[in-house]
Amino acid sequence: MASLKWSDVDEIAYQLSERLPQVDPLTVRFTDLHRWVTELEEFDDNPAAASEGILEAIQMAWAEYRREREN
Repeated sequence: MASLKWSDVDEIAYQLSERLPQVDPLTVRFTDLHRWVTELEEFDDNPAAASEGILEAIQMAWAEYRREREN
């Protein structure tokens, strides 16, 4: 897998859904979400480059993966 950037919203969300299947992404604080993304092995981007919009997009995509898994 190539390195992950903040723009790789879907892949980040997928990896978080696999890594943290017990977590409801809609209850996650952005500070925790930010930390979990930057802790992903393939993540290789500037941690300070994240915006609230990017974090929200990751959170929503993660929630969608979780819904799909539950159905």
